[in-house]
Amino acid sequence: MRRWSEVAERVSATTRTSVKTHLLADYLSTLEAGQLPIAAVFFAGRPFAEVDSRTTGLGWATISGAVAALTRLPADALAEAYDRSSDLGLAVADVLEQAAEVRRARGLPEPMVEPPNLAAVATAFAEIETAGGAPAKADRFADLLARCDPLTARYVVKILTGELRIGLKEGLLEAALAEAFERPIGAVKRAGMLTGDIGRTALLAREDRLDSAVIALFHPLKFMLATPAENATEIIARLGPTAWVEDKYDGIRAQLHRAGREVRLYSRDLHDITGQFPEVVAGARDLSWTGILDGEVLAYRDGLVMPFVALQKRLGRKAPSAAIQAEVPVVFVAFDLLALADPAVTAAEPRAQALLDRPLSERRHLLEALALPLADVGGSFALSHLVSVDSAAALERAFNDARLRRNEGLMVKDPASAYSPGRRGLGWLKMKKALATLDCVVVGVELGHGKRHGVLSDYTFAVRDEATDRLLTIGKAYTGLTDVEIAEMTAWFEAHTLDRFGRYRTVEPSVVVEVAFDVIVRSNRHNSGFSLRFPRIARLRPDKDPAEIDTTATVEAVWSGLQHGAEQLVTAGHERGGREGPAG
Repeated sequence: MRRWSEVAERVSATTRTSVKTHLLADYLSTLEAGQLPIAAVFFAGRPFAEVDSRTTGLGWATISGAVAALTRLPADALAEAYDRSSDLGLAVADVLEQAAEVRRARGLPEPMVEPPNLAAVATAFAEIETAGGAPAKADRFADLLARCDPLTARYVVKILTGELRIGLKEGLLEAALAEAFERPIGAVKRAGMLTGDIGRTALLAREDRLDSAVIALFHPLKFMLATPAENATEIIARLGPTAWVEDKYDGIRAQLHRAGREVRLYSRDLHDITGQFPEVVAGARDLSWTGILDGEVLAYRDGLVMPFVALQKRLGRKAPSAAIQAEVPVVFVAFDLLALADPAVTAAEPRAQALLDRPLSERRHLLEALALPLADVGGSFALSHLVSVDSAAALERAFNDARLRRNEGLMVKDPASAYSPGRRGLGWLKMKKALATLDCVVVGVELGHGKRHGVLSDYTFAVRDEATDRLLTIGKAYTGLTDVEIAEMTAWFEAHTLDRFGRYRTVEPSVVVEVAFDVIVRSNRHNSGFSLRFPRIARLRPDKDPAEIDTTATVEAVWSGLQHGAEQLVTAGHERGGREGPAG
């Protein structure tokens, strides 16, 4: 593991992708079959493969307690180190260095330990995952840490917390495997798409068996992603002359795997969420096909999509009661078919043929041929609302119609596009527009993470209560500003800090920002009584005085107006014969 950490350090030290690739390839090519998959998964920044839903369950308190017990330094030593770097792995390494300095100053011998190899670290991760309760997890974590020098400990923690951040994208890791074992990069990428496991892909590349990779049921694929876009003319120029348009739903992305009577649902982060939506599982159990659907789970009643806040009542419940199912019924909206078995294949051998390389138009045709039990006839499925557009004007009309159906925007797709798991390309675009903007004042800032670990990039902002003249928080955003703007504002906020609370600080309420958002809801999360969904900073407003920011009365009016507008749209849709809901 020490050698792995040294390679990771060298990869992190260069910004040149060709150098990163060569460093990785040289190292990976030297590993034995038992070490290679582990090393590859670790370079992906994960303790377990992406399709492996296990988590170690190590939180800050557990890690902090284990480090304090191991080093016998004050409990706040780790917090202070973390505040300096915003990097937990580096903070742990710093504290271990401090402990070593204390031992040397006291003339104490260094502990004699056997440094762990990759397999030993992987075993320790598995033991942490299976340990029952925080104390047991802390003990196993401390045992592992005690065998690590500070550099190795730094990267062990980075992997455990999913914060590797050494400039390694998946494509670069795949390129390194191709170079290490002299395999075609296309074959490596395809095997990676099918297996969803970079460790398994690495082993197949080493053994020259990439062409044996097959799609596996009940092992979730990574989801294809869409690139954001707002301008209708540019979207049509990219995807035209004819593009397919689907509503962008305000639910949760889900993948449904089915074979025989076994049905499983997986979330966007590839976790098993089958138990959360038993009505969808029951609706799929008696069907006759074997394969994989991509879609969205929505709260849905009487032909209408319910707000996301309603669906939130269902999320995280491993076994929802009959009462909550009745209160918030759900439907699975299918929009893609990723794999389908030949009808002759039996449930005893659930194997499906991947459809990823086929054009979307063919996948949609096969999806419609499944004859899913639709919600409007008592089933628990729907097909996504799909239309074709051939002009920017038609796209704008489709966008307005999607809002009429109470959906948040559009997915615009090339009907010839293949399905690329885990990738964000130009074959799929998502079209969303801010419903409104609010002028707010920044009242708190927090150190960022990753490439923004040394700057104050997370802004908490507020509006003014006209009755009391108090500033009431309404949201938090960390996107929208350039790196230059963030650096300039960091200097300003550091000079105008009122109080510090670890990584968070309150600041002089003088900086006005224009905040865009997609949805506004009533919420107790902020003391204004409202919360913004997908807030982002549209721009700094140095031209505005804090006295000019929007008020709670303005927020109330915006919220009421949006509610009234949605009702008018729905009424207009009924009058025009429009169909509400996800199916078309």
